[in-house]
Amino acid sequence: MKIVIPGGTGQVGGQLRRALSAQGHEVTVLSRRREQLEDGVRHAVWDGRTLGPWAAEIDGADAVINLAGRSVSCRYTDANLRAMMSSRVDSTRVVGEAIARAERPPSVWLQMSTATIYADSRSRGDDRPHNEATGVIGGDEPDVPLSWEYSVRIARRWEAALAEADLPATRRVALRTAMVMTPDRGGVFDYLSWMARLGLGGPVAGGGQYVSWVHGDDLVRTVTFLLAREDLDGPVIVAAPEPLPQRVFMRSLRRAWGVPVGLPATRLMAELGALVLRTDTELLLKSRRVVPGRLLDAGFAFEHPAWERAALDLVGRRRRGDLGGVAAASRPSIT
Repeated sequence: MKIVIPGGTGQVGGQLRRALSAQGHEVTVLSRRREQLEDGVRHAVWDGRTLGPWAAEIDGADAVINLAGRSVSCRYTDANLRAMMSSRVDSTRVVGEAIARAERPPSVWLQMSTATIYADSRSRGDDRPHNEATGVIGGDEPDVPLSWEYSVRIARRWEAALAEADLPATRRVALRTAMVMTPDRGGVFDYLSWMARLGLGGPVAGGGQYVSWVHGDDLVRTVTFLLAREDLDGPVIVAAPEPLPQRVFMRSLRRAWGVPVGLPATRLMAELGALVLRTDTELLLKSRRVVPGRLLDAGFAFEHPAWERAALDLVGRRRRGDLGGVAAASRPSIT
């Protein structure tokens, strides 16, 4: 297949472009700056907002996988939240315009979204797992930070831009993705491992909030699965089928690293830590409990369904230096 990946230079994009190229697909990445030559992958420049010569890459492609969007590894200031919103909505809108104008439009468009679109269950007094059929979309939970509400608004508008495009010949899938765990430097696993190895990986604010996650290998396998399944469209949750409380999640990660103790943290301590790291407490405090109902119903089998074994696999790869080729960041970041 000829596959175009807007925003394919980040952590998730690195996983996908290498894997799809290794499978024999013709891969083109759209990014804001011209990248160095890469075996099996072409790079083209776009601005993520306006149509340009890059749109010719989409005309005649078999599939588009849009990953574009500003990193969420930042303080949730008004300016950063607006940048998150515009980068996601504008890039999705312009990809839709390019597909609509194509003489030979792609048959499928996989659009990155987020499991953060679902409500923080604990704030509603109901921590049952969300799936595509019965999950509660967030936005009106009591007593949650305004920045969390805005992040749900971003997710909803992100998916609305996908749905609003008039594309009768193109199947569209919104990838409601949980936190992607890879051994690469600069990703969420790097950030959490850093905490665990310093002895800071204990329960945060009691640790009862749920963590939903997906192994990077299963993310790649999910994308390959969805490219082939012409009967699946609309929202699809991309997450391992076994979310677990934060205290259990971090205990398994500490064991994988051989760290016996993790100091607990109060909510205030988490907020101070997030301030130092220039990120937001939503990562640690929001209860994300989602299950991949549509994938399981369609027969998808996860290679890494349980976190304890997945953590051992990731730690082993990290120790062997099997990092997947993403360049190191100056500090841990979440994308």
